[in-house]
Amino acid sequence: MEGKEVSTTMDYTIKLTKSTVTPLSSIAEYRRLVERLLYLTNTRPDIGYAVERLSQFLDCATDKHFEAAIRVLKYLKNEPALGLMFSSQIDLEPTDFSDSDWGTCSDTRRSISDYCFFIGTFIVSWKSKKQNTVAVSSCEAEYRALAMATKEVQ
Repeated sequence: MEGKEVSTTMDYTIKLTKSTVTPLSSIAEYRRLVERLLYLTNTRPDIGYAVERLSQFLDCATDKHFEAAIRVLKYLKNEPALGLMFSSQIDLEPTDFSDSDWGTCSDTRRSISDYCFFIGTFIVSWKSKKQNTVAVSSCEAEYRALAMATKEVQ
């Protein structure tokens, strides 16, 4: 993995789609890499969004998707000490957040729902999932994200 280290997990100016030009001759290496990155999100939630985006292309990976996965590795090389840290000396009040990204998927136009739950300053649960149907407004997408988070809290 040659090249300089990067400070972000993704280049957000590049749109990853299923119709990106050059397909990989064998997607097995891409799948193994994304599988390992998925496992790593248990202790590195900072790469969660990028890995979620990359995992959408396991069946149709291209050279652009593979380059994006390599970028996540370069980010990890730049920030090896980041991760979840716990301490019992902080107020342990529960807090939760939910959000959605309206119409994010350029292939299906479906929104992404996200939530995260904290106890004190420690994240204990998080999820990012593509919504099942297309939302006709950002308000509808936000409502669905809130409903998903509420189900998880219950």
